[in-house]
Amino acid sequence: MAYTKKHEFSAADNELALFAKALAHPARVAILRTLAEKNTCICGEIVEVLPLSQSTVSQHLKELKEAGLVKGEIDGPRSCYCINWEELGRCMALLNDMAGELNRLNTQNSCC
Repeated sequence: MAYTKKHEFSAADNELALFAKALAHPARVAILRTLAEKNTCICGEIVEVLPLSQSTVSQHLKELKEAGLVKGEIDGPRSCYCINWEELGRCMALLNDMAGELNRLNTQNSCC
């Protein structure tokens, strides 16, 4: 089993990496857009919008949920999902902080 060194990085860096990983597939970006448009959604409706199977959409929703970007409830035979706006805002703030830090460090801009 591989040894991970995630614990050697800051909590903010780990959170940002989790956020980035969750967005690292175009289907997940499309799912977030679909959820934002509908403001709440049943998984079956997402499948109707995307060119993906039910099982594939479910797997992508699982990834988004594990990253905290999506909240979901199972109601009998259907699952209802929505964006976790608070968590998305926090992750966007982390991304903005990192972009600001990189811009501050880029004083010479002499690379390639």
